[in-house]
Amino acid sequence: MNFFQRRAVLKDLNYLEVRPIRNYSQTVDENNLVTVLIPKFKNRFAVRFVLPYLKHSFFKLKLDEFGSTAWLLIDSKRNVGDIANELVNKFGERIHPVEERLTRFFTGIYEQRLITFLEIQEKGN
Repeated sequence: MNFFQRRAVLKDLNYLEVRPIRNYSQTVDENNLVTVLIPKFKNRFAVRFVLPYLKHSFFKLKLDEFGSTAWLLIDSKRNVGDIANELVNKFGERIHPVEERLTRFFTGIYEQRLITFLEIQEKGN
């Protein structure tokens, strides 16, 4: 799906009712902080001939406490509203405008293609 088709699908939906899906793997450290591993190359030629000479084959994106918890709650079954409720239960007043903060976070990582939404995948097939 191209950008305009994805945007048309999301335009008709309530943001708190969409279900996010992770596109990349992650590592979790002892403090439950997530590091998202983003491959440097997707091109087969680059993967085969360039990656063996690089020190690291992934970009590492380290998330803070709130972002890590939200990332770990993404499982394609929970919608954004459910994740917001679980964040409120865990952090209380520290994450006060939770819907605003969470929608901004998910919008940012969606624009960077770290996540997608189940509704987009269903419309694409």
